[in-house]
Amino acid sequence: MKPFYTFVFRKSGREWVALCLENGIVGQGATKAEAAKKLKQAIESFNEVLDSESDVYHAPISIRELHEFLTFDQARPLSISYELRAYA
Repeated sequence: MKPFYTFVFRKSGREWVALCLENGIVGQGATKAEAAKKLKQAIESFNEVLDSESDVYHAPISIRELHEFLTFDQARPLSISYELRAYA
């Protein structure tokens, strides 16, 4: 069975940032599609390391970390929507 990943996207300046909830890896790009592509590449590279090394820490992100990601450069409370995508 292929692993399932959930991505959260947010705008940061002119760039889009994508965060994987299952492992905390991020990707960044000028568009959501580019951010997702870079995140997929980072996940694939990370999984290669996990396959070859047994002492690499990996865990889903916490709610606190998700909140920090979503509100990082927010001077005011959240009033915009965010998007979740599945990657299998």
